[in-house]
Amino acid sequence: MRPRTWVLLLAALFALMQLATVEGRDTPDSKNYVSYALSLTGLGKREAATATIDHYCAGKAAMAHRAQNVDVVRFHAPDPAPRVFQECREQEWRQVQARLAAGETGGHTVPFMPERFMRIFEVRPGYPLVLAPFVALFGVTWGVWAAGVVITCAGGVFAYLVLRTLAAPVPLALTGMALYLVLPCGTTAMRPMTEGLMLALTLAALWGCALVLGGTRPRAGLALVGGAAAALFTVKHSQALFLGACLAAAGAAVVAGRRWRGMPAGRGPVALAAVGCAGVLGTVLVSRLLGYPSVSESVQDLLTGHFSRPDRDEPWAEFFQLQGNFWMEWARRQLWEPVFLAALAAGALGARRRPAFGAFLAAAACTGFLNQAGHPDINIWGDRLITLAWLLPVLGVPLLLEPVLRRAVVPAQGAPVEPVG
Repeated sequence: MRPRTWVLLLAALFALMQLATVEGRDTPDSKNYVSYALSLTGLGKREAATATIDHYCAGKAAMAHRAQNVDVVRFHAPDPAPRVFQECREQEWRQVQARLAAGETGGHTVPFMPERFMRIFEVRPGYPLVLAPFVALFGVTWGVWAAGVVITCAGGVFAYLVLRTLAAPVPLALTGMALYLVLPCGTTAMRPMTEGLMLALTLAALWGCALVLGGTRPRAGLALVGGAAAALFTVKHSQALFLGACLAAAGAAVVAGRRWRGMPAGRGPVALAAVGCAGVLGTVLVSRLLGYPSVSESVQDLLTGHFSRPDRDEPWAEFFQLQGNFWMEWARRQLWEPVFLAALAAGALGARRRPAFGAFLAAAACTGFLNQAGHPDINIWGDRLITLAWLLPVLGVPLLLEPVLRRAVVPAQGAPVEPVG
């Protein structure tokens, strides 16, 4: 079969697997994005609140039903789903009604939380813009599911394209796509949150880096990197800042390494570093011009439990103390179950086979650590904040396996050599 057929088959298989869990992927923040998307379709505050709350509570009810089915003590008890749905609906409406009555009717999101907290989501229109046509066509439940499948499969396709641009054989490029779908990247991207788009856009930027460094289509590559960074700004502007800074650092590192070895720096790394610097500068300037929430506001949000407590007098001192505590506990848990660390090590070894691109791949993975460092909360829905770091094994492991594949596919003596892809 042609490579594109394999790509479509992988995507179709992934979509079929996701039918096992249509409801119950939401996090509390999902309500904000779904209500934002519904408002973009033309619904008013109360209509958007009704659809969002019913969807969110149906997910909680489905999870309660599944949990009881396998509870060794209560599996034969009455189905808790109707009760969970009703209690959830009453609780959510109680908060929303109070805030709507208090006049919190501005913006696109339904006021599920204090207005100061909701401002954080008001400046992230990217994901709701993508989600809106899906919920308009298929309704909330199936629209959210379909959007998740499309976004996740798009990330997998980008992983495939990056590896093919790096001249990896088709089987290894398909391996990279499969790794993206089955590792935490795919699981996290299916949640109705920003992480799926962040992963896909970061991979698009890495594809642009591969095009620039390969010298085949440098202008298209630079345009792709810049466009991905600009789109990432609409999804989560702090992530656009991280990506720009890390790409600039990677470009500087490649240039410095080449000059230290007496080699020409090359135009590609310099151009990518310049695009990264432009991304940082543009993110800072535009976010200030638009009055986006500052870093200090984000720290206060973290330390006050989403502004449910008074602002901290010395937020930065507490924040850095929490950073130390967080990373010590994070390291302890990783050493206990070192799968993630082993995957990162394997990815790093594979990335060394393409040294220049490997620097940019490591830089993109570092944005996951920076994102996690901005939210040092050990209980924040698993490891979704650091998920971008999984891009290192997604692209690095196939490159690590390249010598193995090339040794395995040795044609018989005298037989014509057939191209891999």
